[in-house]
Amino acid sequence: MLKVGELAKRTGLTVRTLHHYDSIGLLQPSARSDSGYRLYQRDDIARLHQIQALRRFGMSLADIGDLLANKGTSFAVIVDEQIAALGRQIEQANALRNQLMQLQRQLDKGDQPELADWLTTLELMTMYDQYFSKEELSRLPFAQPDTKRQQEWDTLVLQMRALMEGRTPANSVEARHLSHQWMVMLERDTSENPDFAARLNAMLTADPAVRERSGITLDLREYVQQAFSAFRLSLYAKYLDADELAHMRDNSGKHTQEWAELVADVHRQMHLASAPESPAVQALARQWFALFQSFAGPNSTTREKIRHAHEQESALLTGTWMNDDMLAFLRQSLASLQAN
Repeated sequence: MLKVGELAKRTGLTVRTLHHYDSIGLLQPSARSDSGYRLYQRDDIARLHQIQALRRFGMSLADIGDLLANKGTSFAVIVDEQIAALGRQIEQANALRNQLMQLQRQLDKGDQPELADWLTTLELMTMYDQYFSKEELSRLPFAQPDTKRQQEWDTLVLQMRALMEGRTPANSVEARHLSHQWMVMLERDTSENPDFAARLNAMLTADPAVRERSGITLDLREYVQQAFSAFRLSLYAKYLDADELAHMRDNSGKHTQEWAELVADVHRQMHLASAPESPAVQALARQWFALFQSFAGPNSTTREKIRHAHEQESALLTGTWMNDDMLAFLRQSLASLQAN
């Protein structure tokens, strides 16, 4: 059996993610040691493989839980789907190789195609095709030729990098202002879809070519996140006392990944027209309240102040991929839980 830390190390997941899967009943360890450590065995790891495979197909954690609860689910079918997905990636790579070989033959003959544009187009196609379907690409402004939009991003990246390299504090007025602009543009260019945003973030993390082309290094991304956190805190400061704000500052950013996954899952449930009273949505509502409480603290008065702040400051939802409809959907789900 593997302890949770060992399993996290072997799979590339975080311990926090495995703890979260346990807390929502998606992947519960078969045993615990005498000292209380989670212990995972072969069947648990096989289930984790299923979970991660289904996540790659864009399924929410709630939908994965419902699917795996169905005893008729075939693990062989899931593996077949993975093989098919890998086959599509291989086909894309071969297509790119063939196009590059054709380009090489042209160059060997002395022809002079527009090399930079040709390669740039191919590179961008290959980058995005690994993470988005053709239908999704048609709805993703980032993947469409748009000189004006690209110039906007190039300018903003240069401005933020200049602040970072000049050691301007992330909580400075200029950094906060630019980080807000960054998030406004990012939501716009991901069609306000949190799942698109998550995959773009995965591209940036995994692919050095994406970072080189965009100019967005991992350090710069961290600087923008710090500046945006400071921007949000500056708005909350109008409504909270010093102790409440200190608690929020101390807990800001602790559950960034969980928030991102949760928002994407809620977005999918709303897209599927799921009822707020459904078990899947109620599970997400419970998770949302737990994360909100860790951020806001246990005091109900503080939570009311934060809710009031959101009513007054529309900018607080910027960069969260949440909106008023989503918040109302979650609150309705929580109300249905309390009624039961």
